[in-house]
Amino acid sequence: MPRTKGGYATHRRRKRMIKLAKGYYGSKHVLFKTAKEQWMNSMSYAYRDRRRKKRDFRKLWITRINAAARLNDLTYSKLINGLTKAEIAVNRKILADLAVNDPKGFAAICTQAKKALEKAAK
Repeated sequence: MPRTKGGYATHRRRKRMIKLAKGYYGSKHVLFKTAKEQWMNSMSYAYRDRRRKKRDFRKLWITRINAAARLNDLTYSKLINGLTKAEIAVNRKILADLAVNDPKGFAAICTQAKKALEKAAK
């Protein structure tokens, strides 16, 4: 039986994989096997990090809200509890943006949360 060489389809498939690995470091964008391995790893990292990004942003927002709340004599948990009792529906992304860009507006929200907490304590 004669030896089969890589024909048009094989060449095309490998060229497509090398094209997907464009920009990778070292031989990972030149050699087919390493390019394929790295591309598969890259896709799994991308899948994982699309979910991780949501966690990281929420963590950042909570940190910013907590820092700004402490400047207004509240903790993060008391602020969120006060906002819930005051029936103020503001998500953490907006609260964090207010804390950074509009400290006076954030202070006003904190005072409303404090009033709601005091009212609930009575």
